[in-house]
Amino acid sequence: MDIISAILWPFKWVIELLLVSFHTLLKTLGLPEGSGVTWVLSIVGLVLVVRAALIPPFVKQINSQRSMYLLQPDLQKLQKKYKGKTDRESREKFAQEQMALDKRTGSNPLSSCLPILLQMPIFGGLFLTLNDAQYQKAGVGFMTKELAVSFSDARLFGAKLSETFLTASNAEVQILAAVMVVVMTVTQFITQRQIMSKNQNPDVQNSQYMQTQKIMLWLFPIMFAISGVSFPLGVMTYWLVSNFWTMGQQYVVIK
Repeated sequence: MDIISAILWPFKWVIELLLVSFHTLLKTLGLPEGSGVTWVLSIVGLVLVVRAALIPPFVKQINSQRSMYLLQPDLQKLQKKYKGKTDRESREKFAQEQMALDKRTGSNPLSSCLPILLQMPIFGGLFLTLNDAQYQKAGVGFMTKELAVSFSDARLFGAKLSETFLTASNAEVQILAAVMVVVMTVTQFITQRQIMSKNQNPDVQNSQYMQTQKIMLWLFPIMFAISGVSFPLGVMTYWLVSNFWTMGQQYVVIK
């Protein structure tokens, strides 16, 4: 077991517990065990539980990002004030005034990054659990070989959850995969755009921070569009549900 697998092992164990629990519940309610609808609803339930548990760090991340945008006009004035001053005293005063500005506005670049770092093991465990199941691999706990085979063979609108746009067996599957990739890309764009759009100050538009955010606004969706064609349908279902959750959550927090 490599170090990444060792780190993600407990996360995968919990994720498998949730996924299999939802599958068992839906099966008890009368849904077919190997149905694609049953497994898709299990993924939806899994994502909702995980994202609900991550509400506090996500809210903190959103608020930190918004504070960073609102901070830019004052930061630009401060940078202009000390422009060209490279002596030690000026650098120290600039650092002190910037810290005071951060404290006054409640902004902290680390605050917007830390929640993402905390969530990476959880999302990594989610992705690996679903991805392993696509290839009929037994998990680390509750996802047995039999359940992994059931997951991989389950069909949604005639397409196996383990199929991708690149490995699709027919045009219908490719169309479904293409639609999911497009929706996944658009929702990723919207979630990034939400942070940038509200309470926008014209002075912010020319800031270096804003230029970086504009690049990310297009970069992430393009990356999703390129990589999405190789994502199995089950994994794309996870990303879609997660993106829609983020859109709704950011709307409520920002509003």
